Amino acid sequence: MKKRALVSVSDKTGIADVCKRLTDMGYELISTGGTMTAIERAGLPVKNISEITSFPECLDGRVKTLHPAVHAGLLAMRDNKDHMEQLKKLNIEPIDVVIVNLYPFKQTIMAGKSFAEAVENIDIGGPTMLRSAAKNYKDVIVITDPADYSKVLAEMEKGEVSIETRLYLMYKVYQHTAVYDTMIANYLRGKLGIEYPDEYTVAYEKAAELRYGENPHQSAAFYRDVIPAGNSLAEAEQDGGKQLSFNNINDANGALALLKEFDVPAAVALKHTNPCGVAVADNIFDAYKKAHDADPVSIFGGIVALNREVDERTAEELTKTFLEIVIAPSFTQGALDILHKKQNLRVLVNPRIAQRTTGNYEFKKVYGGLLVQQADEGVFGELNVVTAKKPTEQQLGDMEFAMKVVKHCKSNAIVVVKDGCTLGIGVGQTNRIWATNQAIEHSLTSVKGAVLGSDAFFPFDDCVAAAAQAGIAAIVQPGGSKRDEDSIKKANECGIAMVFSGQRHFKH
Repeated sequence: MKKRALVSVSDKTGIADVCKRLTDMGYELISTGGTMTAIERAGLPVKNISEITSFPECLDGRVKTLHPAVHAGLLAMRDNKDHMEQLKKLNIEPIDVVIVNLYPFKQTIMAGKSFAEAVENIDIGGPTMLRSAAKNYKDVIVITDPADYSKVLAEMEKGEVSIETRLYLMYKVYQHTAVYDTMIANYLRGKLGIEYPDEYTVAYEKAAELRYGENPHQSAAFYRDVIPAGNSLAEAEQDGGKQLSFNNINDANGALALLKEFDVPAAVALKHTNPCGVAVADNIFDAYKKAHDADPVSIFGGIVALNREVDERTAEELTKTFLEIVIAPSFTQGALDILHKKQNLRVLVNPRIAQRTTGNYEFKKVYGGLLVQQADEGVFGELNVVTAKKPTEQQLGDMEFAMKVVKHCKSNAIVVVKDGCTLGIGVGQTNRIWATNQAIEHSLTSVKGAVLGSDAFFPFDDCVAAAAQAGIAAIVQPGGSKRDEDSIKKANECGIAMVFSGQRHFKH
């Protein structure tokens, strides 16, 4: 009995060569639509699927391969006598090879096509054939990824495809169809505005295997969204330096998340997921210089993210400090030439890097489950001046700046700010007074007249007292403590303006 191969692909990369090799091995080719045309153009004999099913394609091609003559030929177990006798009675021949990849649903929705076009690019017959063939992996060779053509055909030409390869191809099918179905489900979930479905599925594709994880004894990989946002680290192009590590990617993502808070020229210096210097200015050089000088010690070996093009002057300043990564929307050629002199410096470029998106979600894996939440995309709730002394316009601006920074610091967190620049940052403390003292003590300049921002309310008045002693002029905090009146009273006693922001920003 002649062996048969069913070939129906959207991605026709290399398919003519594949079919030529199958023909040379004695396989009869079966195909559909555009794939059949491509095979015929290659001068190879091929049968239309309708010759196998004795049924014409119908419903504008929606029904082509959904037929017992196809699926019985795929699912019949060759070592099962009853199966083979049933095929003979039904006049159905086995199909031994399936090469199928699916309608371009991903490309369709990424191109912004209409809902109707997206629906038409939901493949039905393709996934069904793949799943049938994969279920019968011992008897049917099934390929869905063009990257596997070379390996599998080489084994076939030697006479036998190993059981290990067959199991691998089976895995590839179910992994691929799972991701495909997840894309469709998530697209529809977005259309319907369903935030938390009863069953939660996500899909990512591997961007790189990493040298190691947070520590050398931990393995790691980097996965990116199957449908890229375009303004993320995953879409940035690296121009120079070593491969990014797990910690590089994690830290760089934290720097970008904070950078996206600002529309004016801004610089973020970050170390171990916490900002160490943040500033805004009229130009990117001054913003970086202010951020650097806010904490020139911690920035060593850190990451700098900038939301404007880097010119030669800024590049020269950047090279004065050892940095792991510099990220920006663009660099002049002169700036790149300067930065490339630093052999291990990673330069990352993405024109949309500072563009904000809304409706994002955050995930945290816990033992036995997954926590999912909306991203913290706000800054203020309802502002409420709670003290006799009112903040100035300058202080209100610094309050907003402080809350934009503090929301990206590990809790408990306090940020001291003046003139659009951090002076001191206290992060990750188990009580708020320690974070307050840390932020004040780590300031390299006087904090007199500065603004203090807190990610959560003050449970006692001790933070206000410490701020007053240091010369802090104004405080912004969410409010909401049972003992808010104690803090308000202390602020009034010390002549400090205090504003409740109405929105907490814990980050754990």
